[in-house]
Amino acid sequence: MTGRPPAREEACSTLHILILGAAAGGGFPQWNCDCPGCRAARSGEAVPSGQVSLALSADGGNWVLINASPDILSQIAETPALHPRGLRQSPIRAVVLTNGEIDAVAGLLSLREGSPFELWASDTVHRTLSENSIFNVLRADLVPRRVLDFGQAFAPALPDGSPLGLTIRPFAVPGKPAWYLEKHKLAEAGDTLALEITSGTARAYVFTACAEVTEEIRDRIRGAEMVFFDGTLWRDDEMIRAGLAQKTGAGMGHISVSGPDGAMARLADLGIRRKVFVHINNSNPILLPHSPERAEAEAAGWEIGRKGDRYTLCSN
Repeated sequence: MTGRPPAREEACSTLHILILGAAAGGGFPQWNCDCPGCRAARSGEAVPSGQVSLALSADGGNWVLINASPDILSQIAETPALHPRGLRQSPIRAVVLTNGEIDAVAGLLSLREGSPFELWASDTVHRTLSENSIFNVLRADLVPRRVLDFGQAFAPALPDGSPLGLTIRPFAVPGKPAWYLEKHKLAEAGDTLALEITSGTARAYVFTACAEVTEEIRDRIRGAEMVFFDGTLWRDDEMIRAGLAQKTGAGMGHISVSGPDGAMARLADLGIRRKVFVHINNSNPILLPHSPERAEAEAAGWEIGRKGDRYTLCSN
């Protein structure tokens, strides 16, 4: 029997993304809070979550963490893909920090047990870590500190230099210094970063914090396949109205979800295929499954990030 040979399928470039935690600082529920959202999380009406962290992989076997949440130990324990494959053989190969906030860096102290990984951060965040000697528990010979250059892509690698198949390009976005540094340092471009992550032609963007959606940001992410975006507060004065704190979203360096200049409005017309809110504060009503705010966000095409959610992007 003769005939044409079957067409060979083109290789698919894959990007796996896990949400390890989707909450803002303090987690959900927050330990000292009895607001409606926290009550719902404790009762099971809403899904509890640790502080925001994502895990990325091109092959499903080697992983890069975006931020090291204070909840990192429980996040790893709840995620089989991140479990060790042998004696002291962790599949976590790199950690990339998007800012120097406590909810992004505190988990580094729990990764001090002698496993090698790369630590990528802006120069300003590395300076903050260097000025706090407690972070010296991360041995320099096992955890090399790599500096992120804005706009310059880098490829995380195994200890032997083999690439992981991911390319990450950091870029500065509007923000502010970590709150514990506000009185001691001026704002710098490296205080708040967003990331473009690619595996072959599969591409996603991560904004764990962002104070404003500029035209430059809109142009950059227009037509994106997937965007994870700062969903801290529904409205700027939300925490004040709820009696939780005298803080506005803008004062904390976070854009509101709603309103004419909020994230939903500013990202509404960009042709983004999937949009997911992360870094969601316990006061934000989008965390409540049956709230009108949740319905409005979902009607606008947004997903509410939850711990354990997994996404796989595949492009030829």
